[in-house]
Amino acid sequence: MRRALSILGCCLALLLLPQLLPAARGSPHRLLRQPRPPGSRSGSLAATDTACKNRPLDLVFIVDSSRSVRPEEFEKVKIFLSKMIDTLDVGERTTRVAVMNYASTVKVEFPLRTYFDKASMKEAISHIEPLSAGTMTGLAIQTAMDEVFTEEMGTRPATFNIPKVVIVVTDGRPQDQVQDVAASARTAGIEIYAVGVDRADMQSLRIMASEPLDEHVFYVETYGVIEKLTSQFRETFCAAYVCALGAHDCEQICVSNSGSYLCDCYEGYALNPDKRTCSAVDTCAPGRHECDQICVRNNGSYVCDCYEGYTLNSDKKTCSPMDICAPGRHDCAQVCLNNDGSYSCDCYEGYTLNADKKTCS
Repeated sequence: MRRALSILGCCLALLLLPQLLPAARGSPHRLLRQPRPPGSRSGSLAATDTACKNRPLDLVFIVDSSRSVRPEEFEKVKIFLSKMIDTLDVGERTTRVAVMNYASTVKVEFPLRTYFDKASMKEAISHIEPLSAGTMTGLAIQTAMDEVFTEEMGTRPATFNIPKVVIVVTDGRPQDQVQDVAASARTAGIEIYAVGVDRADMQSLRIMASEPLDEHVFYVETYGVIEKLTSQFRETFCAAYVCALGAHDCEQICVSNSGSYLCDCYEGYALNPDKRTCSAVDTCAPGRHECDQICVRNNGSYVCDCYEGYTLNSDKKTCSPMDICAPGRHDCAQVCLNNDGSYSCDCYEGYTLNADKKTCS
């Protein structure tokens, strides 16, 4: 019995071995971003909920269903789309989603105005069929601008300040001119993420994606692992707006930073070693101010002043000796003598200075 179990275990190991080995298909020209292991986290975020409360988006998926994408691979793309929807805060007032399918032609499977719940979106995605010819990526992006990112099709007005985002998924090289179209889309305020699979042309991905490229270009070796990108996109969409949502522990200023965030402080304050809290700095400490003579702290900042006998110049920083014998600046009855920043009184010939050192007799 023990020997039989041992033989059975060996057989199972041999059967599973091809699934455990990395895929050999489609060596990429350059790996820009690859999926992290499921459940991994980077930066300062450690959220445990499945769907992050990301800032509302108008999000359009553009998926390649050309002949090079086999039917079973296209099913993997549909699973990826469904899992992406699971990670989003979907709704009419939150994130709206549209899906486009392209090959030689382009088909808007559903625009932004159609579905506002995850179940309906995923059901619609399950019925998408591949188009099976050509790779007109430029035409697909142009169609998104002309027919999807419009208020009639559900895009919210510019005054709402809702980010417009495109995620292009392709495994080939565009058969049309994508550079100018992608540039026009980016100029129009559309943020483009490019996901390359297997034989995808990395240069084309870089041409169409938004800057910085290391945050907007993704690559996976096979469609079999594309769904692992969901955790990375989740992190991107959640972390990018963590500052706007207040989901951070910065005492004063939160700054978004490559999928995470950093803390900063107001002028006159310095970040403490815990990288979260701030302390008032001595603005009049040597090297922290530009005053010529006297620095005076002033509500987290400073103002400059001068020693007695000097006056502040128009630059509010430097000082010049004042004419203390100018009319109105002294109390001498007859003669004022300038004396190194101060003054003394004297009298005309035939007069003598009185005991008060000011008047003359």
